Amino acid sequence: MSLPFLLEIGTEEIPDWMIPGALESLHGHLEGLGIAARMDATPRRLVARAEGLPERLPDTEERVNGPRKNAPEKAVEGFARKQGVTPADLTIEGEYYTYLRKTPGRRMIDVLAESLPSIILKITFPKTMYWTGKTGPRFIRPIRWLVALLGDQVIPFELAGVRSNNLTFGHRRGGRALAGAGLESRFATYEQTLRDNFVILSATERRKKIDDGVAALMKCGAEAPRGINPAPQGRLKPDPALLETLIYLTEYPTPILGEFDPQFLALPEEVLITVMRHHQKYFSVEDESGHLAPQFVAVMNTSADPEGLVRRGNERVLRARFNDARFFWQTDQRKTLADRVEDLAHVTFQAKLGSYLDKTDRVVALVKKLGGDENADRAARLAKADLTTELVREFTELQGVVGGLYARAQGEPDPVWQAIYDHYKPESMEDSIPRGATGRLVSLADKLDTLIECFRIGMAPNGSRDPFALRRAAQGVVKIIVEGRMSIPPLSLIGGAPQLTEFFEERVKFYFRDVRGFAYDEVNAAMAAGWSDLPELEARLLRLQKIRPSPDFEPLAASFKRIKNILRQAGFEGGPFNPELLEAGPESELYEEVDRTARQLIEDRIGALRPKVDLFFDKVLVNAPDPAVRANRLAMLHTLLEQFRAFADFSEIVTNS
Repeated sequence: MSLPFLLEIGTEEIPDWMIPGALESLHGHLEGLGIAARMDATPRRLVARAEGLPERLPDTEERVNGPRKNAPEKAVEGFARKQGVTPADLTIEGEYYTYLRKTPGRRMIDVLAESLPSIILKITFPKTMYWTGKTGPRFIRPIRWLVALLGDQVIPFELAGVRSNNLTFGHRRGGRALAGAGLESRFATYEQTLRDNFVILSATERRKKIDDGVAALMKCGAEAPRGINPAPQGRLKPDPALLETLIYLTEYPTPILGEFDPQFLALPEEVLITVMRHHQKYFSVEDESGHLAPQFVAVMNTSADPEGLVRRGNERVLRARFNDARFFWQTDQRKTLADRVEDLAHVTFQAKLGSYLDKTDRVVALVKKLGGDENADRAARLAKADLTTELVREFTELQGVVGGLYARAQGEPDPVWQAIYDHYKPESMEDSIPRGATGRLVSLADKLDTLIECFRIGMAPNGSRDPFALRRAAQGVVKIIVEGRMSIPPLSLIGGAPQLTEFFEERVKFYFRDVRGFAYDEVNAAMAAGWSDLPELEARLLRLQKIRPSPDFEPLAASFKRIKNILRQAGFEGGPFNPELLEAGPESELYEEVDRTARQLIEDRIGALRPKVDLFFDKVLVNAPDPAVRANRLAMLHTLLEQFRAFADFSEIVTNS
């Protein structure tokens, strides 16, 4: 008999960004029990559902070996007693007494009752908390209820004083059971029970409800369900990351359209959007020309706002935030960025590395080393000055952006203010690099300084610990150099520090393998030929990727692997080559082909060399009895390997042969 399984962990609100990882972790732990569960979540619950679980696990048999057949009688009796049987129940197989131990399968409900408490506490979160005292269990938020069902039976267990049962809870502000009575749950009706009480369990459905609600709000004309919502003045500005956040912030999302005073549009759009997005979780609205419209879309965690109270409350809060931003903007303008640079002496970068003024001096020096002009020098000098402004202190997400906006307002040249604006980019692998050469130089210098100095004082990333985001900084350096087509070898700037060199090498591999999608063995092969010039490395990888499907590529790569092994076993690292020692036939033909094609592109050499190499290995004994002949053949193979190794180490390619 197969049974359905339901587990609901009811909690206080879980941070939205932690929920997907928690579901993945719970899914993996349940798989360890052989349960392939379907996962769902809202801010207040993590849910696993599965069907087809057996009522009882199958019986098992295990052959247990005991003492030798010529062992003393006492030893045989002791073995039988340990197995719970008599010596007469034992059999002899080969040289040993054995016993076929049969274990009846346990009831699945007992297995789950035993396993679920530990599984729940093993769910991975970036941080956890106590809520029953320091000797109690840890979880991301206090657990308030537990639904655990196998079929119609409650799986009995207790965790942190909460006993499992069949009672779930609906929305905090809607539906029934608000006084703590609970809602009876059955597997077949569980999701509908929640829906009837204003909880949409599926994240996909919540996404669709937001999308559909926004589409309805943005309709123009009589067909739009206006109600208390104002008339739309444009279209929603897409923001997939904010949408993902709102999906896991709400149980019953409902979008509403609000307005703000158009006078605030005098502030830069970046400031207004940051206030709406980061501080209020509002979508921005743009007009037909792509400029910001004086409206926003908020997503309520409730079913309706019939009197417009929620909308007006959001408008009131936003107005206060915009007033703050306008005040800070106007106050900050009383002092130029140039006058603020010295104030950076009072802003700590890192205790052992001094202030941001110290960092600024180092970045300016690095920009000069990279060949920066007057604009790059000016941008590097002013880049961190906005850290002393009131606007950045209030809205830290705007650092760099505010500096660029202030520099523009204060008459700095376009390359300067744009470089300041962009110098934190790229902030992720999906982000763009700075828009101009000046910004790329300043961004590189800033990131390289952070890397060099942090590694110098022993602050290299360790496991998941990376407080200065050094992996992201190194990844940004790689991305800027490659996508900006900059012939700047990063290793020449880090002083050959072994740990930092190895760190950069891993980041280069990650960029080309995980971000750009090149095969791992292609990346290894190309980097083995050198990676100091990253745009050149990219060009070789693109060529390698293009020629790999050719029929001669993998067979020749397998031959190069063989050549490398032969040279390694012989301990041969190079030596003189004498054409006069070549034998007529396959050996001479291979040499002639190697010599003839030496100046050709690798792409053109593969097809010509492959049959000659194959014939050579088929007909010629490399380890010839004559030491001079043997050394000469090794020298020829070494020459061929080195010619190709300037492009890529083909022996790193994984082949089927």
